[in-house]
Amino acid sequence: MLLYNVTMCVEPAIEAELIYWMRTQHVPAVMATGLPVESKILKLLTEVDNGGVTYTFQYFFKSLDDYETYQNEHSPTLQSHVQQRYNGKYVSFRTLLEEI
Repeated sequence: MLLYNVTMCVEPAIEAELIYWMRTQHVPAVMATGLPVESKILKLLTEVDNGGVTYTFQYFFKSLDDYETYQNEHSPTLQSHVQQRYNGKYVSFRTLLEEI
């Protein structure tokens, strides 16, 4: 099992709206691709004050092929929707982890 983790630090002023939109629009769109088998949204509780609030959006894939298909066929469009909507109001990074 692979975990694709998207960590986002968001401005407090847009936190509630962004989380609502991610929960009701973006994450369902990712899941609708049929490639991730599970998703989770988590809030980081042990962070240094950096002027934002940090969340992780986690997507679980059965195989590297499923993850690569998602990255090649769906991720650019879905990421652009987030960028267009919240440009300049968050920073993010992505990691891929393998369950051992």
